[in-house]
Amino acid sequence: MKTKKSKNPKAVLKEMEKILKSKECKPIPAVGDLIEGNIINLSKNEVHVDIEGLTTGVIRGPELFDELGEYKNIKMGDKILTTILELENEKGEMELSLKEASHKKAWENLSEIMKKGEITEVKVSDANKGGLIVKLGQIVSFLPTSQLSPQYYPRVEDGNKNKILEKLKALVNKTLKVKIIGVDEKENKLIVSEKEVWKEKQKNTLENYKIGDVVEGTVSGIIDFGIFVKFGKNLEGLIHISELGWQRISHPKNLFKDGDKVKAKIIDIEGEKISLSIKQLILDPWKKAVEKYKEGDVVKGKVLKVNPFGLFVELDEFIHGLAHISELSNKVIKNPNEIAKKGDVLDFKILSIESGDHRLGLSLKALENNQDEKKENN
Repeated sequence: MKTKKSKNPKAVLKEMEKILKSKECKPIPAVGDLIEGNIINLSKNEVHVDIEGLTTGVIRGPELFDELGEYKNIKMGDKILTTILELENEKGEMELSLKEASHKKAWENLSEIMKKGEITEVKVSDANKGGLIVKLGQIVSFLPTSQLSPQYYPRVEDGNKNKILEKLKALVNKTLKVKIIGVDEKENKLIVSEKEVWKEKQKNTLENYKIGDVVEGTVSGIIDFGIFVKFGKNLEGLIHISELGWQRISHPKNLFKDGDKVKAKIIDIEGEKISLSIKQLILDPWKKAVEKYKEGDVVKGKVLKVNPFGLFVELDEFIHGLAHISELSNKVIKNPNEIAKKGDVLDFKILSIESGDHRLGLSLKALENNQDEKKENN
């Protein structure tokens, strides 16, 4: 008697796959599933949908809200994707939600946009002290102040929060190009960045520049520690206060104003950050200081600043020196204000010149000693 051969396991698997893919074996819908159907009835507050001949579904009231805005102009016969809320309502119909399906699809789309690093547009609807409230399609999102490009970043000298808010409010109704940097569907949070778009453009344009290049640009912002300069195609660099000139500068606004044309040298490029210098295009005046001034010379100097340890003195526009408290008098001095105040013009004796380190030592005491010697000689 011949035994019946068992079927090959691979063949059995293929048969099962065919059965599962066939229309005869469809999975039973469950609450929360996405399901597609054709519109068979349409009114202001209700939309009826044929679910593949299986049953009739209804979308009503607030569940008609379309977050993506894909179904603004729906009509009879159109296919529509919804989420199942109930398998059977009081009328025996399947309760559906366009709102839920649209929301889920919208956040899936946003995650995909972020993964791909795509640039999209948002419209500013409001502002608070932390940044901008923007709309990406129908979805409300947030653009932190720190994620604004230099063009729109609110530069306020004293950091006054109310002034910053005023500048942010001025951007309401503006359309900005952004990248999505944070998606959290559970918390309903979407964070976007305009700065990331600017960084990408900056990086591409920067390929045409290198350290040492001299550029011409326009002052685009003034802050306590320097000035921002726009140059080339949408590029912006920072000139630190120490690179604005050889002289002592108390505040950049004393030398520059927005819109001034300047020439500067690129001294560093780090990522999208560009550091510039005006000072390096100017001959170091201290190299000539040794020709103009000599140790032992008596010179007139203007007191620029009084510090607990002495006087900062200006000999000319670029050459400044220090008269240490120990060199102000033969008497014991507890406070340099006892000897001089800001703006006083006095005679000083040059004790030392270190042009390489930009240092010049001055003394009032040495002049007192000279006068005492003269009196003794007389």
